Amino acid sequence: MAAISLDAAAAAMRDTMRDTVRRNSLLYLLQGILMVITGVLALIYPSLASVAIVRLLGWFLIASGVFQGFGLIGAREVPYFWMELLSAVLAIVIGVLLLRHTDAGLLFFSVLFLIYFMIEGMVKAIFAFIIRPFPNWGWVLASGLLGIVFAVYLWANLSTVSDWMLGVLLGVLLLVEGTALTSLAWRVRQEI
Repeated sequence: MAAISLDAAAAAMRDTMRDTVRRNSLLYLLQGILMVITGVLALIYPSLASVAIVRLLGWFLIASGVFQGFGLIGAREVPYFWMELLSAVLAIVIGVLLLRHTDAGLLFFSVLFLIYFMIEGMVKAIFAFIIRPFPNWGWVLASGLLGIVFAVYLWANLSTVSDWMLGVLLGVLLLVEGTALTSLAWRVRQEI
């Protein structure tokens, strides 16, 4: 078996990922739009403890995870595949938990969102470096770093977190990630 250099392997991986983004740009666009809508709703109603809003956020997270999962079809050879799959599954699981446990305590949701922010942030940061130099890859990186910062912030303030703070953090993260994905997918679709 012929040895391949690290640079050649990295270039092959980036080319494969770029092809995957091109093939699934419509799914990335739909996921981004859905994330923006969810983010805006979370920002408009951050402290509303309504069961309807919790359920709506749960359904939006499930749908976003499903779109993300469909975007992974045919991308199994990409090294970050398992982290992206974990992120999609986590969005679905948190969505289901929101639907099933609308009356759960604030600490439960804080820990769920802390885990979601950290994994989603790491996945988006890795994704950004892999698709570089695609247009707007920096926005995807910024959204990933923001997720990591939010997770650290939640961890540091776990004892003082409030329902409105969770709503605002989730809303900002979803809005930024959704805008980054929508912008990326839109630019990629224009290049096709």
